[in-house]
Amino acid sequence: MKTIRFIPVLLMGVYLLAGFTQPKPAETEKIDQLIDNWHKAAAEADYSNYFGFMAENFIFLGTDPTERWNKEQFSGFCKPYFDKGKAWDFRKIERHIEISKDGKVAWFDEKISTWMKDCRGSGVLVKVGKEWKLTQYNLAVLIENDKIKEFIQLRDLVK
Repeated sequence: MKTIRFIPVLLMGVYLLAGFTQPKPAETEKIDQLIDNWHKAAAEADYSNYFGFMAENFIFLGTDPTERWNKEQFSGFCKPYFDKGKAWDFRKIERHIEISKDGKVAWFDEKISTWMKDCRGSGVLVKVGKEWKLTQYNLAVLIENDKIKEFIQLRDLVK
């Protein structure tokens, strides 16, 4: 009887140990670092580095209903901020990354700290050669469900 009880405990210990010591996949780490560096480039107003992380067909979806920009349009919007040496500083609170089975597409969502308080960003990356490139980023302001009616009323006042 003691042997039978010991085996499940031993198996559970091996399972837990494997779960705690298993490293993050290398590609996920690369993507996580890329997104961190992309946000850092904005915080440091590093225009060429910021736009270097983006694919040519990049789309930015901003918090304003009119903000759906391709890379060229987004560049035009951003340039004056970067030229002044002050863009925006988005800080990761948490991030979740998924990669397609073929390893060519990745998507993520993140909760970030911004001047607008906590926001959510989500994006898509494609692998170009050996490099990941951002093809889409969507920035959303987070509003608690119990405050949404007040928000709608406030937004309607401005129309």
